[in-house]
Amino acid sequence: MNFTLQQTCFTDLAKLAREAGAAIMEVYREGPQVRRKADLSPVTEADERAEAIIVAGLQQLAPDLPIVAEEAVAAGRRPDVSNAARFWLVDPLDGTREFIDRNGEFTVNIALIDNGAPVAGVVYAPAIDRLFLGAVGHGAKVIDAIGERDIRCRMPPAEGLTVLASRSHGDRAALDRYLSDFRVADIVAAGSSLKLCLLAEGVADLYPRFGRTMEWDIAAGHAVLAAAGGSVRDLSGAPLRYGKDELANPDFIARGLGA
Repeated sequence: MNFTLQQTCFTDLAKLAREAGAAIMEVYREGPQVRRKADLSPVTEADERAEAIIVAGLQQLAPDLPIVAEEAVAAGRRPDVSNAARFWLVDPLDGTREFIDRNGEFTVNIALIDNGAPVAGVVYAPAIDRLFLGAVGHGAKVIDAIGERDIRCRMPPAEGLTVLASRSHGDRAALDRYLSDFRVADIVAAGSSLKLCLLAEGVADLYPRFGRTMEWDIAAGHAVLAAAGGSVRDLSGAPLRYGKDELANPDFIARGLGA
């Protein structure tokens, strides 16, 4: 490839995510027309326009790397990455339900996968103009109205953990069972991959996810979290891996430091 990992994460991917976010916000302001995919999940013109922008940009940036993108896969276009050391994972609009509900908690997600692990990622929330970036070995940062600053996971405070829960999905009974052994100060509902970024930012400590997610849903947030010192592991304690045949994730636990 003709770029370094740091350049990819902090310059090129950020630009692509903002361009996709601008297209999403055009549809958001107009009011989206919602359709249903074969699996009955919602899709809008914003998903498709954003994905087209991202895919075209990634193809220019690294023509040799395969791109696994949500809407293309839904349409039957999935590249074989079984023998690819590196590939892209793209969710052009994570939190489509949040987008439809107009609560601002939807994101653009682009991740670079290297040998099954997310090594660089960008998560952009266009409605609130917050951009999270991370590259393993180079750290993580957020860019918003306050400015640009480095972020890092925190150690849990003495009063207990702040736990993140899915606003639109997940299994609350399973969550409550899992948390019975923890000292919990608060449970906060949030949408999309922002939950992983809140762990990376050090404003929450734990995100247990029981319920179906796909690789593109969390890979970029996983990269940001890993760059900030956190982790995402399955229930056996093994690191989550990407490029699986079925593309679905197992239940997982995302953590900051010491959670």
